[in-house]
Amino acid sequence: MGNSMLVFIFWFLIAVIFYTYAGYPVCLLIVSSFKKRDVKKGVYEPRVSVVVSAFNEEKAIEQKLLNLLELNYPTEKLEILIGSDGASDRTDEIVSRFHSPRIRFFRFVKNFGKPHVLNALLEEACGEIIVFTDVRQELDYESIHALAANFKDPEVGCVSGELCFKTEARSILGHVGKGMDLYWRYEKFLRKKESEIGSMLGATGAIYAIRRSLFCPVPLDILVDDMYVPLSIVERGYRAVFESRALAYDRPSERGGEEFKRKVRTLAGNYQIFLHFLNFFMPWKSPIAWQLFSHKFLRVIAPFSLFGLLASNLFILSHPFYFWFFLAQILFYGMAIFEAYYARGTTHRKGIGYLPYTFCLLNYSALVGLVRFLTGRQKTAWEKAYA
Repeated sequence: MGNSMLVFIFWFLIAVIFYTYAGYPVCLLIVSSFKKRDVKKGVYEPRVSVVVSAFNEEKAIEQKLLNLLELNYPTEKLEILIGSDGASDRTDEIVSRFHSPRIRFFRFVKNFGKPHVLNALLEEACGEIIVFTDVRQELDYESIHALAANFKDPEVGCVSGELCFKTEARSILGHVGKGMDLYWRYEKFLRKKESEIGSMLGATGAIYAIRRSLFCPVPLDILVDDMYVPLSIVERGYRAVFESRALAYDRPSERGGEEFKRKVRTLAGNYQIFLHFLNFFMPWKSPIAWQLFSHKFLRVIAPFSLFGLLASNLFILSHPFYFWFFLAQILFYGMAIFEAYYARGTTHRKGIGYLPYTFCLLNYSALVGLVRFLTGRQKTAWEKAYA
């Protein structure tokens, strides 16, 4: 292959990578400035069912139930459905201690997986609006009202809240937590702008809501219900929007392995979603084709773009610019590897090394996610990401 072709490949991949991480957000910002679809919010208090799938959550389920019972929403209009997905710890015992008439508890004899539990709970739910949430996160006091207000708009079928760290938690973040906090801020910006011009591509699994009438059973092999459910609603002509006032608070993760497990599962699930919604990639059929291609598809193939950039750069080192650019790449990946050593613990360090580490962690997760998707090794049953 001639040098001119390698130079072309190098600059083409530079353009692809730049567009993936910087160009697309800028384009969203520009488009949303003149093509903004406001949500017609209003006071709306329908009957709401909060559904929670739990597996071996003895350390968190009590606090979660207390949190849900304290939410500011009319008690007669809020029910809580807990599905214990074959728990082998004290989850069932702890839930059984609660005698609130608002809590409805369902035991499953074995670990069927989250899609099975959600489908079963939705058959039992009585609410007009379904709120999905995970055990791990704490919901804000006004979160249900914030979600419900969006459903006053008949065009809205799905509403996603925002996942964030509490202020006191953010102030003590270590290098892994800082990287993921920055990542979630970046993702929040993209989702907000996508929502403003039409619809988001997915929701925050920690807190999102849908109209019960629009729910379709989640296929049992699906890994990311928080992407499948919103897209299935968008497919029928409704909007999936972002609500920044509906907050779910999480604790910062300080172990790279925890985030790696979560991201591998999510990214393996993205490949499933691409196959389920192939029609969404066709601009003449889909109003979100550009967003799906730019936000999701280019992101999961980014590891190949990055490898191609490094490889093509290696063969055109004779020019000083390409030589120094190659060294810059090596330094970047070297910093990521160095930081990976510290990611094994909870060391709180200063500096910007967490940036290349987080970037590489996310891209490595995409590669592993692809392998697990192709080999079918990623299970729908949850692995605990915290001890």
